Amino acid sequence: MLKRISSYAFVLMGLILFNSCKKEYESIQSIDDRKLEDYFSKNNIAAVKDPKGTGFYYQVTNPGTGDLFLNTDSVLYDVTVKSLFNGTSYFTTPSTGNLGNKVGYTSQLQLIAAGNVNYAQGVYASFTSISTAIRALKPGGSAKLYLPSYLAFGKNGEAAINVPSNDVLEITITTLAEKSQAALDEQRIQAFLTSKGITNAVRDATGVYYVVSQVGTGTEPIDLSTTVTFNYTGRLLNGTVFETNTAGTFVNTLATSIPGWQILTRYRKGTKIRLIIPSTRAYGNAVKSDLIWANTPLDFDVEIVEVAN
Repeated sequence: MLKRISSYAFVLMGLILFNSCKKEYESIQSIDDRKLEDYFSKNNIAAVKDPKGTGFYYQVTNPGTGDLFLNTDSVLYDVTVKSLFNGTSYFTTPSTGNLGNKVGYTSQLQLIAAGNVNYAQGVYASFTSISTAIRALKPGGSAKLYLPSYLAFGKNGEAAINVPSNDVLEITITTLAEKSQAALDEQRIQAFLTSKGITNAVRDATGVYYVVSQVGTGTEPIDLSTTVTFNYTGRLLNGTVFETNTAGTFVNTLATSIPGWQILTRYRKGTKIRLIIPSTRAYGNAVKSDLIWANTPLDFDVEIVEVAN
């Protein structure tokens, strides 16, 4: 009898210990949710929880004007990603460019840590919450997303952009009022020309602006397959030099250059020209580096040094 009682007592003690341990465990989901709810309460934030139950929250801070975005609409937008609780900024769309896509495809983000010129060392992240927030906006509107860590980079964090383990993210999304990238590029270039006092730039039919400072005297014609030696300096519209070669060692064809350079088929050896190129004739929606972000207009000084047909 004593032996049977001892066995029952052992089992009972095991159950008590198991239940005690079970009560002490709390999932990261519930921890993050509680942190977010406390944050919203303390800061008087009227955030909406995703109606599909995925776990993220969003807040429309400026609804914008016009019609709400649909999945099939094109949208131009900027994004900032930071830590909600310590304020560390992990990524901001550079002011020289912007993001652009169909609303239904905005969930994919390519993130690069500031100062990293090798975009291949960045990271792709998929946040379905972005398209949800954009669909709650109109052109020119903005919203904040609040992502619990398990919907962000989880317990492993993301070393490529310095996100630590279990970090809760705040993502700010701003949609731009312009309806097309070409229109936005034109606006940016016009503002640039005005700020620099450039009044003699000619606009090509492709949207490229150019100023010829020296007419070449060479006789060899240039086509897309001609081997040409160039001197050049490339800048962003804010004046930042992203690339330069003035040693007469850059040899290329216009077929393998960005489309905006193809205007040089009109000129000859010895020409010096300034090209202000919209992003649609530069690298388009692709990311070239930390400096040349998606949809970035470019400013080049180019000299045709040698022509070899």
